[in-house]
Amino acid sequence: MPLTRIEYTFPMRIPSFAMERMQSTWENLVDYNLSESGVHPMRLEELVEDPADRSGLLGQELVYPQSNGTVELRERVAAMYPGATADHVEVTNGGSEANFVTMWHLVEPGDEVVSMVPNYGQTLGLAEAFGGTLKPWPLRLTADGKRWHIDIDDLRRLVTSKTRLIILCNPNNPTGARIPASDLDAICHVASTVGAWVLSDEIYRGAELDGVETPSVWGRYERVIITSGLSKAYGLPGLRIGWIVSTPQVVATTWGYHDYTTIGPGTLSDRLARIALQPAMRAKILARTRRILLTNLPVITGWLDAHAERFSYALPDAGAIVYMRYHDAINSTILVDRLRIEKSLLIVPGDHFGMDGYLRIGFGSETRYLRDGLDRLDHLLRSLPAAAHTT
Repeated sequence: MPLTRIEYTFPMRIPSFAMERMQSTWENLVDYNLSESGVHPMRLEELVEDPADRSGLLGQELVYPQSNGTVELRERVAAMYPGATADHVEVTNGGSEANFVTMWHLVEPGDEVVSMVPNYGQTLGLAEAFGGTLKPWPLRLTADGKRWHIDIDDLRRLVTSKTRLIILCNPNNPTGARIPASDLDAICHVASTVGAWVLSDEIYRGAELDGVETPSVWGRYERVIITSGLSKAYGLPGLRIGWIVSTPQVVATTWGYHDYTTIGPGTLSDRLARIALQPAMRAKILARTRRILLTNLPVITGWLDAHAERFSYALPDAGAIVYMRYHDAINSTILVDRLRIEKSLLIVPGDHFGMDGYLRIGFGSETRYLRDGLDRLDHLLRSLPAAAHTT
């Protein structure tokens, strides 16, 4: 039987993913990397405490694993989403692959994609690459500038009969804001009026500063897809374990797309992820994350408050990131390039989120490292000409 040939009706052009390209190029070459949005990574010895687990890990044959994730791992992921089973879960190589195969499945030429912005740039770039029309849905600051929030009326105005997908990042990257349950219900209602899908990237869920887990979009609407993983809230980015949670039909379809990308997760990563998601270990990991956040948040907010003439910011609800507006008359990419070249410090420019005049700084590192990195930023700021300061 001859193979079916798929004819594409548009040239697929992937736009440059500026933030990932910058981080991939420089994050391991600078003295201080404050561009990361997760907490300081765990060591293997912290994760694998039980002697039986250590023995099993060393005795593990390096076979091809179950390509959509072992049943045990999918069951442990499913347990975090009430009513879900292993058939509702696909395991991927990081949340980034989960986002990729989901967008590949959903978006076709001519589809409208409404996306919360600012947002992690991957899904925005993929919407364009797969021929969709991107419609930004901006977060808004409260009148006092203390919190970021969504506006449901804005969403209603953006959604049309051509809307295929509404993209969320909850908690949000880069602002750290989270969407309350009532707003998630309203978003799903708007989506339901046109039959649109809701894709919710929930990779920062579990890294809340107040310890109250962010509500998930799961269970609020039949057309929802959740992507997440172990990199941010869990401090396990090197495992490259992510997942998709949706209907069994959607998961079966994205598994087929996965056959064309990396096929499956690594055997050792799957095994370690099963350990990480044991209920007791998961609780321990997330408690560790909160300790890091609560230790370091006063460090960075104290530094920002001491530089109030230069910065304004809204406190994050979750994640090890602060998104700040600065009041110097210098482009954010130029400022970040100078920091890297002159001070061997890496942070993220607001340009990478389409918002010049902002910076994103990660505060999930070891505390001394964070303080030293902020000192280098301070040194560069003091070198800027006084005439560059604006109000």
